[in-house]
Amino acid sequence: GTPDSCSHRCGELLSTCSCQETCQSLRTCCPDYKEFCLHISPHSGSLMGGKDFEIENTAFNTSSRLKCRFKQKIETNGYVAKDGKGHCISPLLYETGFVPFEVSADDGLTFPYSGTWLSVHHSKVSDGEKSVLVNATKWQYYGTANTEGNISLTWKHQVLPATHINIEVWGYEEIGEAYSDSWLAIWKYLYTLAREAPNTGTFSFTPVPAKGNYSTVDFGILRITPSNYSDGQSNVPSVWSSEHALAWHLGEDFRSDPSAWATAKCLEWDRKEEKLPNFLEEIIDCPCTLAQARADTGRFHTDYGCDIEKGSVCTYHPGAVHCVRAIQASPQYAAGQQCCYDATGTQILTQDSTGGSTPDRGHDWGSPPFMKPPRIPGFSHWLYDVISFYYCCLWSDNCQFYMKHRPSSDCRKYRPPRAASAFGDPHFITFDGLNFTFKGHGEYTFVQSDLTFLRVQGRTQQAHFPNGSEAQVTGLSAVAMQENNSDVIEVRYSEDLNMEVLLNQMVVNFSEQSWMDLKGLFLHSAVDQTITVMFSSGAGVEIRGSGGFLTLTVLLPEKFMNHTQGLFGVMNGNTEDEYTFKNKTTISVHANPQQLFEFGADWAVENGTSLFTYDTEFLLNNFFFGEKHNSSFLPVFFPYEDPADPLMKDMVLLCDSDPFCRFDVLTTRSLQVGNSTKLSHQNHKWLVENLKSVVSCGWLDHPANGRKEGTNYLSGSAVHFTCNQGYELTGSKERICQATGAWSGETPSC
Repeated sequence: GTPDSCSHRCGELLSTCSCQETCQSLRTCCPDYKEFCLHISPHSGSLMGGKDFEIENTAFNTSSRLKCRFKQKIETNGYVAKDGKGHCISPLLYETGFVPFEVSADDGLTFPYSGTWLSVHHSKVSDGEKSVLVNATKWQYYGTANTEGNISLTWKHQVLPATHINIEVWGYEEIGEAYSDSWLAIWKYLYTLAREAPNTGTFSFTPVPAKGNYSTVDFGILRITPSNYSDGQSNVPSVWSSEHALAWHLGEDFRSDPSAWATAKCLEWDRKEEKLPNFLEEIIDCPCTLAQARADTGRFHTDYGCDIEKGSVCTYHPGAVHCVRAIQASPQYAAGQQCCYDATGTQILTQDSTGGSTPDRGHDWGSPPFMKPPRIPGFSHWLYDVISFYYCCLWSDNCQFYMKHRPSSDCRKYRPPRAASAFGDPHFITFDGLNFTFKGHGEYTFVQSDLTFLRVQGRTQQAHFPNGSEAQVTGLSAVAMQENNSDVIEVRYSEDLNMEVLLNQMVVNFSEQSWMDLKGLFLHSAVDQTITVMFSSGAGVEIRGSGGFLTLTVLLPEKFMNHTQGLFGVMNGNTEDEYTFKNKTTISVHANPQQLFEFGADWAVENGTSLFTYDTEFLLNNFFFGEKHNSSFLPVFFPYEDPADPLMKDMVLLCDSDPFCRFDVLTTRSLQVGNSTKLSHQNHKWLVENLKSVVSCGWLDHPANGRKEGTNYLSGSAVHFTCNQGYELTGSKERICQATGAWSGETPSC
């Protein structure tokens, strides 16, 4: 009979062939797989839409009428270029992440072709994709003191295939009752700023107040489109500017007295905030120190507006060297947390300084399921937390109103996560700090939890000597993970030793985006190829490639206490029960390597529960059809240190007393492997050191008619008090934060 077709069936396994991504390396694809399952370039763009992408693998008839349909409901017009390649235009979406789309070649009757588009936070797309407001500060302060004359914007003119362009102004608003089902987000076209302007890539003008009631819209964006499209026509090829405060088009009332206008707006915002629910109660507390904030990678991530690795340009937080944001929005109100630190690594509080960190009613990165306020990526945050900062702090001198509703959280309730690691030819350090070596060959459960059905599985493969022959030890070659019904992420070394990341069995490409919002998790790839997976529970997984093996670290928040099993042990602060088998029996922490080998083998992944992708003959034969724990593989348990061995001298120089490093040099005969192991071991020790608990006594105020010295409220710190001239101090003139979390002495008064 005829083989099955992938028309309308991408991602499925059919009876005679496959339409799944893995079919290419397994050579099981249906004959028309490449025609119907689309590869596109570029594969990502801003959620504002208007980006043209090409369908790479399918040739269309040049007379075909293409329609592209996103999420089965949003249709945009496509076209076929002269070379027969199809093109789609991405739509305006109120969400980030992978969005499915289908293509029709018969003007929308049938949609047999399908693929996925990656929608990205507007601030995270590359600068070349946006039009740039030249001197953005001037745009956003225009009409206040000492701003006049022209303002200009630039863009890459090649992006729009047109000789003339229109520049439109769009405004953003959220209507309906806050936190109710009727709350809606809308971007809407306001008016056209310039028509039929030559597409030179630059435009200058002297701004005048907008006509009618448009001049009351104070937050928005510019859109540049080819001038043959009608005003405000949706989902056409576009270049958007960055979103910004529309000071430059506000009405005469703003221009004649900006401070009075902004003060009125600030007071109106203050009254609105009083009526909204208090989100401060449910956001996570900040880490106490910069070291904790940078180590807790499962729950906090660098705030791009203040990054120590990019030179600490902290415009909104003077005095800070680094800020982080809580990755997950708070459960009920989808609010965000921000934490900023000074050069000594101490948290800066708004109660002490305008550079302090401010929490957010709308999380800057948005939060799943997106689509509705306050979860719209970037824009909800602008509406509640940024434009109000302009009203109260930047355009007028009323910052105390802003800080009243956005005070820094201190760190009294912060509890650092626990870390466990595996590296080298696998050495394990458990959550409770026990270390051991297990060199099984197979696929094993490193950690599983009944709390959130978190599972992290590792695959070990035989290591090779420098000459290419196989060593009697194994190393970590792949890690796969999932929590509840989240997407499945796998990080692995491919057969040619390239690091690959798979999302639900498909290789992910980080060439355009290093951050991805996925189902139940966020995924980040750093410049040095460190992969971080941040699950919605706050659990974090970090994977680095080093010396041909993977290094894995899992970070779990305190709520996982007594809820873990697997090779990383039972996380409960007690090492006695680390070697717990599936049936809950335990062996002694002083077990010999052979007994430990049995403990490891017990945690082999059970058939049918594997999260790994088997997309090569080698993986199928060795790990899918074979045993999950290769019982015929017997590793070296005790490498012999032979004084006559020429490698000994170099090994001692490199490893010193690190037992893992010595072990790996002798068993793999490679100093490079030993060095990677030593570094991974050192990194784990640093991580544990940085995640040590720190006691905070909480903020102290200065006495009325007096002053205080000292803004560090952590254990061992002192705060000093003095009175203004003519006043006398009663109470303590020095208070010290004690290990109990209480301040010494009495509250001073003047």
